[in-house]
Amino acid sequence: MEKEISPLKTVPTLRQLAMPKDTNALGTIFGGVILSQIDQAAAIEAHKYHKGAVVTVAMDEIEFKQPVFVGDVVSYYASTHKLGRTSVTIDVHVFAQRQFAEEDDFIPVTEARAVMVAVDENNKPIALNK
Repeated sequence: MEKEISPLKTVPTLRQLAMPKDTNALGTIFGGVILSQIDQAAAIEAHKYHKGAVVTVAMDEIEFKQPVFVGDVVSYYASTHKLGRTSVTIDVHVFAQRQFAEEDDFIPVTEARAVMVAVDENNKPIALNK
């Protein structure tokens, strides 16, 4: 993704404390937990453009750069990449703050581009109500 995010200069869309229930056998947070939160952050951003239902139709390749540990505060920064007629493409950058690290020490975890589509009650795409 071409847009650089500075956690010290922007407000996260979503923040979560990594908890023991979310760990795998190695003691780090499941990748699927992070993916779920990316999906939620993207939906929050998409609702700026559509007050009704939105669904995830695509998410690009995810590469985890650093693990997330129990006690880390994980921040998700979502921003609009592109607006379509029925869809919003959203970039989500994920950072972790280690439990006992300095307050402004953010570790890049991963990033994703998600496509959210506005749908009607029959799950058919509809125009965004920008």
